[in-house]
Amino acid sequence: MTGLAVTLSPVGAAEPPKTHHKTVKVGDLDIFYREAGPKDAPVVLLLHGFPTSSQMFRHLIPRLADKYRVIAPDYPGFGHSSMPARDKFAYTFDHLAEVVEQFTDKLELKKYALYVQDYGAPVGYRLAVKHPERVTAIVVQNGNAYDEGLDNDFWKPIKAYWKEPTSKDKREALRGFTKLAATKWQYTHGVKNPELISPDAWTTDQYLLDRKGNDDIQLDLFLSYGSNPPLYPQWQEYLRTHQPPVLIAWGKHDQIFPAAGAEPYKKDLKTLDYHLLDAGHFALETNGDEIAGLMREFLGKHLK
Repeated sequence: MTGLAVTLSPVGAAEPPKTHHKTVKVGDLDIFYREAGPKDAPVVLLLHGFPTSSQMFRHLIPRLADKYRVIAPDYPGFGHSSMPARDKFAYTFDHLAEVVEQFTDKLELKKYALYVQDYGAPVGYRLAVKHPERVTAIVVQNGNAYDEGLDNDFWKPIKAYWKEPTSKDKREALRGFTKLAATKWQYTHGVKNPELISPDAWTTDQYLLDRKGNDDIQLDLFLSYGSNPPLYPQWQEYLRTHQPPVLIAWGKHDQIFPAAGAEPYKKDLKTLDYHLLDAGHFALETNGDEIAGLMREFLGKHLK
C-alpha cells in the first residue's frame, strides 16, 4: 500500500487547486458558484455568457487558482442557480447585474478583476460603472461594448425584436436560438478543429435550457439585450476615465461578436494587452491554455 501511495502522490508534487461548488443565498435566490484558490489572494470574478453558465470556466479555474481566488457565479435562470418564474423575477440585464452585485457583497469581495464574455460584458460593465474602485483589471473575451460589434447579420432578427417588442412573430423568430442546433453552433462555428470541443459543453447547456419555461426566460433576455447599446457611451466613458488595465483575448472567428467589437477598445484604453485568437465564440474550449497563459502574465503585472 505504501508503494502504491508513493506512486499516486510523488514526493514534492504540488496538489492541483481544488474547485469548490457552493451556493449562497442572495435575497430569495440560491446563487450557485465555483470557487478555488487562497482566500487572501487577489480575486478574479468570472462572468459567463449565453447559453452557458460557470461551467464554461471549469478548465480555466484550476489554471489560475494557485495564485488567485477565482470565483464564477451562475446568474438566475442559468446553470445551478435558482430559476424563478418570469412573473416572480424580471429577467433583465439590470436585474442580473443587481443580483451579481449583491452576490459580491455577500462574499465581501471588495476588489476584483473581471473576466467578461458575451452576457458577462453587460453584467460586468454595469458593476464597473457603479463601483469603479472595486475593479482591478478586466479580461475581455468576446464581450462587447461598442456599436461596431453588433453591426452584423447575426443581430438583425434580434434588433428587429428590439424595434417591435410586443410582436409575437419577432419573438418567435428567435426561439430557435434556444434549441440544440443553435447551442452546438455557438461552440463549433469558426473553430478550425471542432474535435477539440467536448460535446459535454453544449449537452450540459442544452439540458438546462430545456427546463420548462427557460426558453421564454432567454427570449426575455434577448429583448433586454437592447438595453445595452444605449449604455455603451457610459461604459466607454468609464474605460477612458478610470483606465483599468485590460486584456483582450478575443476569438476572431466569432460570428456573434466578431473582431470588429474588439478593435474600438484601442481608442479608449492606455494599458491594453490585445490578442485576436484563432478561435470562435467559446474560445476557452479550444484555446484554454493560451488564454490562461495570457491571463497569468497579464494578472501577474497588474494584480499585487
